[in-house]
Amino acid sequence: MADPTTVTDATFEAEVIKADTPVLVDFWAAWCGPCRAIAPLVEEIAGEYVGKVKVAKLDVDANPVIPGQFGVMSIPTLMIFRDGKAVDRIVGYMPKDKLTRAVDSALA
Repeated sequence: MADPTTVTDATFEAEVIKADTPVLVDFWAAWCGPCRAIAPLVEEIAGEYVGKVKVAKLDVDANPVIPGQFGVMSIPTLMIFRDGKAVDRIVGYMPKDKLTRAVDSALA
């Protein structure tokens, strides 16, 4: 089981943009109900894709710069980065099968 990596405005480039594997980033906030609902699914994906996909979480309240750079307007927003570029974006709560399909297509 792998826990998601916590990233910040300061560590985002090193942890996400320069990562060797695709990265699923969960943009969230503690007060957001749908963020809390999707968090266990994100953690399951982190465990199931160990070595294939890195899973990261970024608290938008504590780290406003990166969400602004990527146009994150509502949360939860999940973005998949590959080779330093955003290749997919999922906004709002989504069932796990849709999340895993998005991750699988980013790996293809």
